[in-house]
Amino acid sequence: MKSPEVRSLPTGHLVFFLHAHLPYVRHPEHEDFLEEDWLYEAITETYLPMLMKMDAWLSAKHPARITMSVSPPLSEMLSDSLLMKRYRTRLERLIRLAEKEVRRTRHDSRFASTAAMHLERLNRCAHTFNDVYSRDLLGACARLQDEGILELATCSATHAFLPHFAADPAFVRAQIRIAVDAHRTHFGRHPPGIWLPECGYYRGLDQFLADEGLCYFFVDAHGVLNADPAPVHGTMSPIVCPSGVLAFPRDPESSQQVWSADSGYPGDGRYLEFYRDAGHDLPAEDLEGFVLPDGGRRNVGLKYHRISARHVPLDEKEPYDRVAALEAADTHAGNFVFNRTHQIDHWRRVMGRSPVIVAPYDAELFGHWWAEGPEFLDLVMRKAIYDQDVFRVSTPTDVIHSGLDFQAAQPSMSSWGAGGYGEVWLNEKNDWIFEAISEASAELQRVLARYPTPSTLQSTYLNLLGRELLLASASDWPFILTMGTSVGYAEAQVRRHLDRFNIVRQALSLEGKSGDADIQARMALVDEMLTIVDRDRIFLKYDHRLFLEHFRPPWFDER
Repeated sequence: MKSPEVRSLPTGHLVFFLHAHLPYVRHPEHEDFLEEDWLYEAITETYLPMLMKMDAWLSAKHPARITMSVSPPLSEMLSDSLLMKRYRTRLERLIRLAEKEVRRTRHDSRFASTAAMHLERLNRCAHTFNDVYSRDLLGACARLQDEGILELATCSATHAFLPHFAADPAFVRAQIRIAVDAHRTHFGRHPPGIWLPECGYYRGLDQFLADEGLCYFFVDAHGVLNADPAPVHGTMSPIVCPSGVLAFPRDPESSQQVWSADSGYPGDGRYLEFYRDAGHDLPAEDLEGFVLPDGGRRNVGLKYHRISARHVPLDEKEPYDRVAALEAADTHAGNFVFNRTHQIDHWRRVMGRSPVIVAPYDAELFGHWWAEGPEFLDLVMRKAIYDQDVFRVSTPTDVIHSGLDFQAAQPSMSSWGAGGYGEVWLNEKNDWIFEAISEASAELQRVLARYPTPSTLQSTYLNLLGRELLLASASDWPFILTMGTSVGYAEAQVRRHLDRFNIVRQALSLEGKSGDADIQARMALVDEMLTIVDRDRIFLKYDHRLFLEHFRPPWFDER
């Protein structure tokens, strides 16, 4: 790559966006809970590696710019002392397992270097997590934000698919208000924009965003292509909604090259095979601390094989070659940047102005699902900065302040995912969720109306009602039911939050009653409520008034 040099003004912008989110999973009642692995794997394989790459850009004084949304549920988990303690323990166990693997494979030329790679990676993660970041990944994000490398956006409070709640404006407004407040709490700034869960947009949603001081959001390509009036610049420019908030459309071409299971870069045969894991290959006696109580297996993140050819069965995959994989990442990064330069140069000539290409991805793709993803992104950033002068890597805020003018138009209802109109999150496999949440939301509004000036204790009940409603509405659970993975857990989570909603409602209805039976029932319910509060430590400062249409949060004027 070329030496750093000052470049002229770009002819286009590339907005590289990562959406970091996981469903809220916290089970203090169990010493070891399988679904908590979702968080621990993402920290080791995605969040720490990506933050380390960003810190490397900062140290080298690369003028890198990247945007990332951190959902409130993920923020709450990353700031939870119990979960971070458990993560540290998990990482220590992984290091001990990796050390055993280095010894086991030391005379096996096929796998010894890969085992050493895993051990080095885990030791680097442990050092960075404990000694560099002091177990505070949100603080690391905030520092990179302050240094100008990272622009942080928010997401809705519990990642609810908002178009399905268009008829419930109080619910939608609460999702956005709580998200904004949580972001300010964790990162010290009002978020400039928001990632709408699943890119779910419906007409009028942008006004809720504007009301909370948000400047931009993202939609899938057809959300802008079907806008009214038709977009003059297609998906090569954001549009201004009636509220004044900008809608940034996802670029299909750059998405296809990374996301596609058939033609995307991560499917290259040289990359590490995700689905073959030592947690399933090794004898159970070698996996102390990782075998489930029922004897079941789990992934441990130590993988020794490459994808090879698509038709090759898992048990016949070829040994991984790290050098070849990094060569593939370099080739693909070069191809990605090459394609963006030609794409932007073409559209600049057609449009007569600077195109804006938006390339958004789930953050967990980089590192977790695609092991070499962080290296790919690092190479893309470096090549984009130093090997071309056609476009600049920008954030949405950079684009807004670039001097470009943007067409006023009304985006259409849309989402990403199969079909593009939200059917992934509402179909015959999961429609019972929407019906139950709608009924609970209507009941919450009735309860709020009965307590216009609640006592301190009543406010506690009302706060818990709203919190359980929010947690039940996460889009993760209907998605899992649609996809058929972890179905039992997803259904149990929804029912658990709805059951808790009913428990709290019953306790509130007994408040103030003095009959012996009422007192005994209330005491029993209070014990259950204490358990509810202890198990889910999310949104503990939540204010039920955020569900009221005209409530003005105290922080609103401090934006």
